[in-house]
Amino acid sequence: MLKTDLYNIKGEKVGKITLPEKIFGLKPDNDLLNEAVVSQQSASRVKYAHVKMRGEVRGGGRKPWAQKHTGQARHGSIRSPLWRKGGVVFGPNPEKNYTKKITVKKRRLALFMALSSKLRDKELFIVEELKIPEPRTKLMIEILGKLGLNKKTLISLPEKDKNVYLASRNIPKAKTILTNSLNVVDLLSYKYLLMPQKAIEVIETTFKR
Repeated sequence: MLKTDLYNIKGEKVGKITLPEKIFGLKPDNDLLNEAVVSQQSASRVKYAHVKMRGEVRGGGRKPWAQKHTGQARHGSIRSPLWRKGGVVFGPNPEKNYTKKITVKKRRLALFMALSSKLRDKELFIVEELKIPEPRTKLMIEILGKLGLNKKTLISLPEKDKNVYLASRNIPKAKTILTNSLNVVDLLSYKYLLMPQKAIEVIETTFKR
């Protein structure tokens, strides 16, 4: 079993905590991590790009000229892609599906690898309890400072805590997320991971293999 330091919110080491090897003891697979990241980002992609096809542009209800005897090429609508201001062929539109599927097993394994890398690189900080008496940003900044978390930090909470959430949302380099919503993109986007001791149990029950 793996062990790591256990802290209190004052930044003091109060003991050791045992971590499950099946979650925090895996070797990284960059190809799998990349696949999980691409899958998550593609699923959250917002489809802004949109061009009008010939059925969406205005006008073109009648045939511009007779089919024969005019000496000109045959045309049925001025909104044909061949015409200026006509529809666009093969352009981007909101109906395009950008999602890239990945199996649940792979996604879960990639998450465990990301958690393992946090422990291996000494970027995982576990505290006995993460509670503050009132939702003040100053209190959260003091906690992060005492723990030495001076870079981007992901705060994972086992359950909703309004005080911690409100106190953290104004800190530019911090983000609060529920433990059951942990994902590869957030773990790789933030330098440190801070979580209460209780979050380990939530990870085991939520993402059990």
